[in-house]
Formats: sequence, structure tokens, C-alpha cells
Amino acid sequence: MISGLYAITPDEADTDLLLAKVEAALQGGIRVLQYRNKQASYKLQTQQASAILPLCKQHQVPFIINDSVELCLALNADGVHIGADDGNIAEVKARLGANKILGASCYNRFDLALSAQQAGATYVAFGACFASSTKPHAPVASLDLFKQANAQLHIPAVAIGGITLENVPSVIQAGANSIAVINAIFNADDVKLAAQQFARLFKESTLKATT
Repeated sequence: MISGLYAITPDEADTDLLLAKVEAALQGGIRVLQYRNKQASYKLQTQQASAILPLCKQHQVPFIINDSVELCLALNADGVHIGADDGNIAEVKARLGANKILGASCYNRFDLALSAQQAGATYVAFGACFASSTKPHAPVASLDLFKQANAQLHIPAVAIGGITLENVPSVIQAGANSIAVINAIFNADDVKLAAQQFARLFKESTLKATT
């Protein structure tokens, strides 16, 4: 089950620095980690993901690879996250097998989420929920999408894009099962503390929503 704080790694060429930040985020309470480095060669991606995988196993946190089914299968990672241009969901699911996690970006379109669920996705992601420096031209996703997801989907919905400690309560209250964060965790002066603060807010907001 995908829930809680979902961290996505930054484009970091320094593997030692990346590992230190990932370890701090894991200690801070992230529930899922996605490896994403758009600037790295496949060789560097393999080196970095290979080093991160045992850290995630140690903390019992699912380790998901962005885009690359090949890398996921080579490392026996826990799953893959794909965008609209990264392949057919049903075909990717068939390659991964039934036991791997498969996430699908649905941007601001609920019809894509319905299709992704039908094709075998494990979870869907909507975003950008807010202005995002990672993807400044991403379409804006209404928080109403999460209310629709709760009503019509039986798989988790992840919120992504410009999420901060200030705006995250509104996302959780809208019904997001998980919140995906890059910069607000990995660019923080204290990565562990930032993760702890997000995790605490998620827990508090979830408790309020259920009482």
C-alpha cells in the first residue's frame, strides 16, 4: 500500500552526497522512495540505485525506479513509476510481473487514472498540485481529483508538485493517500528533520480527517 510520505530523489551527481541525504530521509520517516535522476547516464543511475537499494531494504521502505523497467528488473527493485510517454501500462505490468509496484503519472486527468487502474497500475499520481521548480511547465492538477479518486478508484492516489510544509495539509485533507516531495526534503538544511516534519503533518492531518 502506497501511503504517507513519498520521497523522490533529486538530480544529484555526487553519489556519496545522495546516499547521505537518502539515509537521512529514511531516518526521518519516509514511507516510499523513488530513484529519479534525469541528468545521470544509465551507468551512474545503476551505480546510485544499486547503492540506495540496500538502504531501503534496511528501513523496509519500498524502492521504486523512475521510468526504467530495465533498471528495476536488473536490481530487483520494488517497482517502477512511469509517465504518459514511458510505455503502455499493461505491457509494463506484464514485464514487471504481478508482485512489483507500478505507478502511473496522470497529471490533471482523471480519465488517465481510470485507464491506469484498469491496465493494472498499483497507484496513480496527480500533479502538479502547486507550482513546481522541478517541472515548471507541468499542468496544474486540481485537488478535487483526490476526492474523485477516493470515490471511484480502489488504488492509492499520490499528490506531487510544489508540495511544502505550508500547503501539504490541504492536499491531505483533499484525500491524497500519499504526498510526493523532492525539493522540500532533499534541499532542506536538515533532511531528516524535514522528513520528520512532513511525516508528522501527514499523521496529524490524517487523524483529523478520520475523527
